[in-house]
Amino acid sequence: QVQLVESGGGLVQAGGSLRLSCAASGNIFSIDTMGWYRQAPGNQRELVASITSGGRTTYANSVKGRFTISRDNAKNTVYLQLNSLKPEDTAVYYCAADRASITRPNDYWGQGTQVTVSS
Repeated sequence: QVQLVESGGGLVQAGGSLRLSCAASGNIFSIDTMGWYRQAPGNQRELVASITSGGRTTYANSVKGRFTISRDNAKNTVYLQLNSLKPEDTAVYYCAADRASITRPNDYWGQGTQVTVSS
């Protein structure tokens, strides 16, 4: 099993920045892809970004150029840098990991961290 713990959420004004972190523990050697999803009230959970062990990244069109995903394999941690935040970025952000090299990781999930962007 793999445990994922997110941190770094909070309240920020529009145009501001945040950095989310997700630390993995447990059977980390089984992990290939890590990523971030988000879910706003009344909306479905959507993929924000993902990154494979080989460094291949995928981004939602709505965050391209504003968000950057990265990972530190030595620390078993994936990061999401959120810049130029907009009120519509407000959501609970979930970390996910997968044993496969895929675009949409979904084997393991964190509990989520709230990001709120005020206008």
